[in-house]
Amino acid sequence: MTMPANDAIGKLLLRLTIAFLMLPHGIAKVTGGVDPIAGMLTAIGVPGFVAYGVWIGEIVAPVMLIAGYYARVAAAIIVINMIIAIGLVHSSQLLDFTELGGFRLDSQYFYLFTSLAAMLLGPGRYAVNDK
Repeated sequence: MTMPANDAIGKLLLRLTIAFLMLPHGIAKVTGGVDPIAGMLTAIGVPGFVAYGVWIGEIVAPVMLIAGYYARVAAAIIVINMIIAIGLVHSSQLLDFTELGGFRLDSQYFYLFTSLAAMLLGPGRYAVNDK
């Protein structure tokens, strides 16, 4: 394989990894509801219906990443989703470590920074469009 093909496959793999790992979180919020998120939002003065926005970040955006349809926008949505999730739920754990030495928020940071990388890199050749 030539370097450009490796680059395109790498971008595809990045998009698919983010999407297929994020999507189950969204499915859980469709089947289980967003009431816990709505409760956290209303506690800080934000209307509870805003919690449904999590579906955009955890279902719509991953599907867009899978297809490579406006993948930079989809990745940016996930970045925003993760910043809000970390701020709303995990702000007291930003630099905490587990008993095994890893960051307590390693999966949250994974979604945040890999999505940021996908946003900056773009979708690659194997995508519906190049946006």
